[in-house]
Amino acid sequence: MKPRHQVSRAAVDLIKRFEGYRQMSAQLPDGRWTIGYGHTLTARPGATVSEKDAEALLLYDLISVAHSVNEHTYTPLTQNQFDALVCFAFNIGLENFLRSGVLRRINEGSMLQAACAMEMWRKADFEGERIVIDALVRRRSAEKTLFLTPANGEWVPAPSSVLRPKIDYDASNAIPKQTPAAVSTRTDGDRIVAHREGDLPFSIVVPEEDRPSATEQSAAAVSARLEAILAEAEATPSKAPGQDLGLPEPPAPRAESAAASLGPVLFQDAPVELTPFRPSPQAPEKQLAVEAFSPGPVANEPTLFGASAENGSAFNLDGFSTSAATDGSVASEIAGGRRKPSRSSGNASLLIVLGLLGLSLFGGGVLWILTVAVGAADQVRLFGYGASMVGAICFVVSAYLLLRRLAGPDRAGE
Repeated sequence: MKPRHQVSRAAVDLIKRFEGYRQMSAQLPDGRWTIGYGHTLTARPGATVSEKDAEALLLYDLISVAHSVNEHTYTPLTQNQFDALVCFAFNIGLENFLRSGVLRRINEGSMLQAACAMEMWRKADFEGERIVIDALVRRRSAEKTLFLTPANGEWVPAPSSVLRPKIDYDASNAIPKQTPAAVSTRTDGDRIVAHREGDLPFSIVVPEEDRPSATEQSAAAVSARLEAILAEAEATPSKAPGQDLGLPEPPAPRAESAAASLGPVLFQDAPVELTPFRPSPQAPEKQLAVEAFSPGPVANEPTLFGASAENGSAFNLDGFSTSAATDGSVASEIAGGRRKPSRSSGNASLLIVLGLLGLSLFGGGVLWILTVAVGAADQVRLFGYGASMVGAICFVVSAYLLLRRLAGPDRAGE
């Protein structure tokens, strides 16, 4: 049978220290009256009490608290643990104590966790907000110390040379994020008023272990750099026509006549038929200016926009030559300053659709094998195998053709 404890002098002194003695009765904000060491049951307006009688009233209040602690704790307790629980329950109230995590952990046999759970009850409502109170932090610490004090006074040794302490990041939540408010009470007439000492605002306290680590700081720096690069890329002007094809920028013409001759070819919107350039005999000085653009194909030299010199006459543009085909196909390709794709975009769409269809068949076949065909005949399973095989073939073929198309016409023709 679990022994029943009585309140010792240690519990009475601890409660008296934190409750404080009040000789004359005073009214609480909720309308009740208090006197002595937090006694409210028989307090009335205008009553006075001596310290001896106030302690007697406190002992009377502790009868119900001690009875509740004895009745609702099923794990054997030491006298220090019982006294600490009586002080704790007297402060937070019996209803809160019966539903608290402290009592639950005690009944589970987790005494150390129960002592740490006491520190959760450190807030109070003050000036319309719920804040951490400095006096409650100290009271919870005193109760926790009394709870963990061995009955025989012999502490468990933990030599520093053997058990070197390390930081417990799980306990970081026990550190208040704000400085606890130093709140005290004073009597204003026949009423008790709580006020904050110094009326100083809260200061945010960031524990060292809660500050961003080196990894988090590096990640933030990389993110800022990427944002700057993206902003610069958006501010970059668009490329000139022809540069999106991977062609080098054409050189500046050497004379006005060259610009006049090339202008209709490179920048005219409507397609035109190219004719060989013939220098005028009346302007011999212009002949030197356009020697680089003399007609005729150039052997083993890439042609502009992939045109072949065999289809007609061509002129050279610093290593690039273009042909004037009789059907005007080349001129239509360079109209607007960029090359039109030789294959329609519909082919790519068909390949994508084929790939999706193949994936659907493959997934459906596998699902058929794993669900419908379980325990069925071989013909039923064969249908799933065939569908999955056809789907895989369609997906592989479409992926291969699509990759060849994305590789470009030159790579695809190899």
